[in-house]
Amino acid sequence: MPAMFAELSAALRQRDEAGLLRRRRELATPQGALVEVDGQPLVNFCSNDYLGLAAHPALIAAAQDGAARWGVGSGASHLVSGHFTVHEQFEQAFAALVGRPAALSFATGYLANLAVVTALVGRDDAVFADKLNHASLNDAVLLSRAEFKRFAHNDVAQLERLLAESTARRKLIVVDAVFSMDGDIAPLADMLALAERYDALLYVDDAHGFGVLGDGRGTLAELGLASPRLIQLATLGKAAGLGGAMVAAEPVLIDWLVNAARPYIYTTAAPPLLAQAGLASLRLITEGAGLRGTLRRHVAAFRGAMQACGAQLLDSATPIQPILVQDNQHALALSDALRERGYWVAAIRPPTVPTPRLRVCFSAAHSDEQVAGLCATLQELLRA
Repeated sequence: MPAMFAELSAALRQRDEAGLLRRRRELATPQGALVEVDGQPLVNFCSNDYLGLAAHPALIAAAQDGAARWGVGSGASHLVSGHFTVHEQFEQAFAALVGRPAALSFATGYLANLAVVTALVGRDDAVFADKLNHASLNDAVLLSRAEFKRFAHNDVAQLERLLAESTARRKLIVVDAVFSMDGDIAPLADMLALAERYDALLYVDDAHGFGVLGDGRGTLAELGLASPRLIQLATLGKAAGLGGAMVAAEPVLIDWLVNAARPYIYTTAAPPLLAQAGLASLRLITEGAGLRGTLRRHVAAFRGAMQACGAQLLDSATPIQPILVQDNQHALALSDALRERGYWVAAIRPPTVPTPRLRVCFSAAHSDEQVAGLCATLQELLRA
């Protein structure tokens, strides 16, 4: 038995004792508001399927048509023989939707973040990052070998001080648009102004804003922001109901990524059937005002109910609604109690977040009755 295995077993036991051990749960149904998890029917408040599109009949039909037309696998990277006509069509349609001149598709959002950051900055450069950024952005900066400057969450004044002090050749600000564990929106207008002042680019990871904010076009559209200095990432596995990611930016930047971004160059292209389904998803997002209205109604009902029972909420108007709790074990106990009562809500703990919490996520697929049932159950548990 390798000595490393004993060390790993001990480390796993320590995590378990600290309430930090991660386990997967198995879904026996498609993603949706009502799912079967480990054999138990549950109302799903864990998913990032904000518009309820992951199992939408139009997307299923488009994927089936795409498989029949293009096959299943792409067979190669985009630069060898894996770039299909439907990939090109999807990139152009996405760029048009978000109002940018060009876009590039990636197999995952994680790969997209690694690709953009490592292609744009290196040893003589600096990246300025919010301390609550997604782990993929942090990993991308470390991989780039650029100087890593982190500022306190949404602290624009500290960001400006760091930019003013920097003598880096290139400056790149990277930030989540909507923070995945807090649900709040970054002060992107102020950050863009600083990018203009200090000749930086602003890379916005809009994983949780695309499809939800700005009439579906994302957080930049919600805030009315446009500039050649902006780079927008949208992951497609959340509100779009698919998988993969898109990066939208100026044509010169997209061309550079095609030529220099290793996670793009050396990765097999996503299946073309996903691009076919993506075209259908963009149409549903464009026509999704009613879905977004349902989301806003659910969030308002939840926040009102939680404030009435004294729950510790964060300042979020998005479908991500965290409830902070005192420790890991309490978060796990609440999540288990909810599951026993038919509700699936994730307990999020360090190191993912600094403070343990329940992360409640809403979907347009939820009914008002399902939301009311969750609120009543949470009120009961929190008051107890």
